[in-house]
Amino acid sequence: MKKPLLASVIWSLFALETGAQAVPPRAGAGASAAAASQTAASAPTGLAFGTGPGVHSPDSAFAPLPARDDVVPWELLTDVKTRADKNRLLPVFKLAQLQLHQKTQRIQGFMMPLEPGERQTHFLLSAVPLSCPFCVPGGPESMVEVKSRTPVKPSNDPVVMEGRFLVLHDDPYGLYYRLVDAVPVK
Repeated sequence: MKKPLLASVIWSLFALETGAQAVPPRAGAGASAAAASQTAASAPTGLAFGTGPGVHSPDSAFAPLPARDDVVPWELLTDVKTRADKNRLLPVFKLAQLQLHQKTQRIQGFMMPLEPGERQTHFLLSAVPLSCPFCVPGGPESMVEVKSRTPVKPSNDPVVMEGRFLVLHDDPYGLYYRLVDAVPVK
């Protein structure tokens, strides 16, 4: 691992543990100071890496999610507080989020495959597109784990999945939401 990448990873872990600002003190290899300050300006302030709803960069090659009335809005899913419990953070859900539990819901998002392959039955949907293979686009509140009934072809375009929605209070992987028995919807 190259030193600048290692420094970035260490800073990310430090930021997660301490709640430090999401931007490391100096830009990594290949990143200009202007790019670092632009990233800092577009990121929500006070959030550590891998937390919050995620930021869709204006420089992204991917268009933002189109507005749809037939899906659960990410604004609802990402509005979660956390509480400390020993050595971890647990979600504190609002009533509107809890009312989604065990009901059929539609979720729109960007597909993040968890394994290689031309068809996926287990993947994540994210509120914002993946910007690099080593970065999570946001915190657990900005992702929904999907277990689909039938294999789905990975796509860089937004996808809509429908299934039984679960609100997870203490997931061992730190996830907040899961969609099971899911099927793609046009």
